[in-house]
Amino acid sequence: MSETRTSGAARAEGARMIALVGPFQSGKTSLFECLLARCGAVQRQGFVRDGATVGDASPEARAHAMSVECNIGRADYLGDRYTFVDCPGSVEFADEQRRALAVADAAIVVAESDPRKLPALQLVLRAVEEARVPHFLFLNKIDAAAGNLRESLALLQTASRTPLLLRQIPLWNNGIAVGFIDLALERAYVYREHAPSQVVAMPDGETVLEKEARYSMLERLADYDDALMEELLSDIEPPRDQIFDDLAKELRFGHVAPVFIGAAERGAGVTRLLKALRHEAPGVAATRARLGIADAGPALAHVFRSIHTPHGGKLSLARVLRGAFSDGQQVIGSSGAEEKISGVSSLLGAMTMRQPKAEAGETVAFGRLDGIAAGEAVQDARAGAPQAPAPLAPPRPVYGLALSVGDRKDEMRLAAALAKLIDEDPSLVFVQDQALGEMKLLGQGEMHIRVALERLATRYGVTVATHAPAVGYKETIRHAVSVRGRHKKQSGGHGQFGDVVLEVSPRRRGEGFAFAERVHGGTVPKQYFSSVEAGCQDALARGPLGFPVVDVEAVLVDGSYHSVDSSDMAFRTAARIGMIEALGRAEPVLLEPMLAVAIFAPSEAVSRATGIVSARRGQILGFGPRPEWDGWDALDALIPEAEIGDLIVELRSATSGAGFFEARFDHLTEMVGRQAHEVVAARSAASH
Repeated sequence: MSETRTSGAARAEGARMIALVGPFQSGKTSLFECLLARCGAVQRQGFVRDGATVGDASPEARAHAMSVECNIGRADYLGDRYTFVDCPGSVEFADEQRRALAVADAAIVVAESDPRKLPALQLVLRAVEEARVPHFLFLNKIDAAAGNLRESLALLQTASRTPLLLRQIPLWNNGIAVGFIDLALERAYVYREHAPSQVVAMPDGETVLEKEARYSMLERLADYDDALMEELLSDIEPPRDQIFDDLAKELRFGHVAPVFIGAAERGAGVTRLLKALRHEAPGVAATRARLGIADAGPALAHVFRSIHTPHGGKLSLARVLRGAFSDGQQVIGSSGAEEKISGVSSLLGAMTMRQPKAEAGETVAFGRLDGIAAGEAVQDARAGAPQAPAPLAPPRPVYGLALSVGDRKDEMRLAAALAKLIDEDPSLVFVQDQALGEMKLLGQGEMHIRVALERLATRYGVTVATHAPAVGYKETIRHAVSVRGRHKKQSGGHGQFGDVVLEVSPRRRGEGFAFAERVHGGTVPKQYFSSVEAGCQDALARGPLGFPVVDVEAVLVDGSYHSVDSSDMAFRTAARIGMIEALGRAEPVLLEPMLAVAIFAPSEAVSRATGIVSARRGQILGFGPRPEWDGWDALDALIPEAEIGDLIVELRSATSGAGFFEARFDHLTEMVGRQAHEVVAARSAASH
């Protein structure tokens, strides 16, 4: 349904927060650096290839030549204040992107005309659309592009559910983009190296193409503006102000995603992008409306990230959504924790700049809010705890390593350091697996865990050894047996005597352990039944193959006792002895855990995904189109837990970095043959 045009749209007031998102190596950090330089926030643009950027200043980012956390930079342009947030492009660090998008006014999606990166672009665009953030698309590396821009736009449109609105067309010279025509302004520009583009006369031969592209842009806008539609049907040229009002409105409502072109590393096309942000990007008032926050009320901010600094303590990166916050102000988080702000700072990469207060729209770092976690809202403590924002559930882990330290004393240091890392990055999960006797760090991929371990070492001086997590093998029995368990000991004074006869049999898979008694004639007094059951369970902790025993039943059918020497402990010991013997005689068999795995991959990569499953002893249950994801399929399979460890690494390699999976325990299944023998042998060797 179209909307009646409302004239007089005003520029947004207050500081704005703009998220830069896009696939890995699309050029986000280059655009971030160029924006800061063009705004005068830095003297010159830094380059990723030189390792001289304002962003990506951490040792881990420098070492791996990639963004591993959000980079934040404040800048002023023509009297307007912005905070640009350069989000990591790797899917392994996508949780950083989600948390920044939650409070951003708008996003710039940096993309390339590269079919190989379309699945990754689709993941980024889906995150932006689900967060309902108005967004521009910056088609980067136009200087290296080949082919027709309309073909590129059609290709990119397959990744976007929001209609893409072409705002510029390139000027070509011998197959190289040397400038562009702005369709809203109807002006031609030529690029200048690391400087604003220069207005030039419309080149001969471009007028027809420009008119055609401009009319297509206006037609799209007219889908949402009845007055503009009437003007187009009547061949009336709409006023320029009306066009810009419509561009701002349709961007804000998410009806379109305007497309700009340029080359961030050369600084080409960036000034026009900045001017579009200035005149069209919504501000904090629109973000409040999107989040369902009233305009009136006590000062309110949303903490979207935590940083633990070596000397300055914890910094809470927050977007001020309403009112103002001052240094020294007492605030309360949505969890009820009260803290005092110890410093208000704006950020430029790794640098912090103190300021007395932060007003609505600003993105700042609050110091020493130790009890307030990322994802919480904060407001003046006198107003009471604010309503908790809609939670952003962290993604499920898909990769993990078991950790060990050389000295048990270091376990406390490890736990404390990991708590800080997880406070910074909630997509990390630390598990102390009591059943397997392991500490495990889980996350979103091999690089994600590697970076966390590097931070452990460099920031906190905690070095750990790592290995693949243990598999939760179990064992059971195949046959029923009857055994006698007898414990008799005389050591002066009262002795120990317990005697039981047990019938031990297998149960159906998943039924667990059961105990019963069918004792006649009081051969075993009732008071010892619970001790016999406990003794049977003691024996299940480690069966004859070396693993916990499941799905068995033990029935006490007979026994004997001594009026003086019998005791709970004696009967518990007798039952454990009998149960151990029974398990060894009842043909023990190894059980391995099977996981139900849902794999999501671009349709063209599904055949590769099925090959990966088959190579990992997996059983494919079925596949089909992934609901509401054009060009993607979902593959359901059963895969042994032992084969799941580096599945995500191989899957992403086969899907241009975009594939992922979800897994849950499904059942235990018998494991026989050479593989079972190897598992049992390895367990036996580890026990000696």
